[in-house]
Amino acid sequence: MCLICDRIEMIKNGTNPYFVRELKTGYVVIGDNQHFYGYTLFLYKDHRYTELFQMDMEERITFMKEMSIVAEAASRAFEPEKMNYELLGMGDAHLHWHLYPRRTGDIGNYGNNGKGPVWWYPMEKMYSDECRPSTEDLISMKNKLGEELDRLIGGKA
Repeated sequence: MCLICDRIEMIKNGTNPYFVRELKTGYVVIGDNQHFYGYTLFLYKDHRYTELFQMDMEERITFMKEMSIVAEAASRAFEPEKMNYELLGMGDAHLHWHLYPRRTGDIGNYGNNGKGPVWWYPMEKMYSDECRPSTEDLISMKNKLGEELDRLIGGKA
């Protein structure tokens, strides 16, 4: 089973502490590590596709629309200067979006004079245990994101 499928199983059995909300096509979760404060993921519910173009158009549009709503909610909740979006899949070939709220200086002096994509910041720093939110911070983040999702979609999937 892939890492994303493992995380979805945890959501289904109530053991994923990062879970925020279920939508029609996916699950909203707060990222385990928060170097980029407000880092959020949107996990497609099913492992049957590895590419957007494999979905029928209606489902693809719904998935993209929901991802956009999640990104807007994260932007409202965490107030970044800019949102970055990634749908990669070479690490985990299960459709999922990485939504990174970005702020000036968040990659330090890495990249192009401190500017550039998140992957220009060293992975060992980005994913260090020091970047894991405390239980209290995680609850606060989940509440903020959930409140913004409620405003945007009325709490309905």
